[in-house]
Amino acid sequence: TIQLVLIMYRTLSVILLSFFVFSSCIFFKGTPKIYQPEMIFIPGGTFMLGDVFRDSNTDALPVHEVIIKPFYLGRTEITFEKYDAFATETGRELPDDRNLGRGDRAVVNISWDDALAFCNSLGYRLPSEIEWEYAARSGGKYQMYAGTSSLDSLKDYAIVKGSNINFSFKVGMKKPNDLGLFDMTGNVYEWIDEFYQFYSMPEQSHNHDIDAIRIIRGGSFMEDTLATRNYWRVGTLRHVKASDLGFRCADTK
Repeated sequence: TIQLVLIMYRTLSVILLSFFVFSSCIFFKGTPKIYQPEMIFIPGGTFMLGDVFRDSNTDALPVHEVIIKPFYLGRTEITFEKYDAFATETGRELPDDRNLGRGDRAVVNISWDDALAFCNSLGYRLPSEIEWEYAARSGGKYQMYAGTSSLDSLKDYAIVKGSNINFSFKVGMKKPNDLGLFDMTGNVYEWIDEFYQFYSMPEQSHNHDIDAIRIIRGGSFMEDTLATRNYWRVGTLRHVKASDLGFRCADTK
């Protein structure tokens, strides 16, 4: 009788343990990371990529038609708060905030590889160049800056040189563009997934592990209105960490 009771007890214990493990797996699998950014759905479409306004910036020529598939893009740039949580969880060094505060400020002093690692940890990626420009132009509209083409109203949408802000600012403090995206123009430059190359040389090949030049977009609080235009392209080394360079994540639909 005692043996029968012990067998029944052990069987019940195994069943309860299995149920707990199974339930826990289901629960935690659907639990988002605490640094999960808010993502905005961007409908696909067709638009003309490049300097469609002046037809003079050689880095953004020739203007050419591209097709965009639907995707998701972060509503804001990644903040210190979100990146710090990721860095702490993964044992990475916390980025320098220049003693200006962390929290909701756009994170800076992040290399391309660190930005990619953050996005990948959530199953995301960095945006492609055409995705970034399409989204900044509110779905391919003829907008010089994210949300407007007027210099008079730019101050309502972007933190740029002349805004009297000399450091990365809190995200989402200005008006969003027509897709609901904040700070696509100004505040901090944003890392792009791709290598830097001229539009006139699309056949140029790259070695992902060796080639170091990556694209950054959007301008920053340090740049004037010329360098913050939606089509403006800048190339920089992937290991660069700058006080006006951050990122946002993208995801395939």
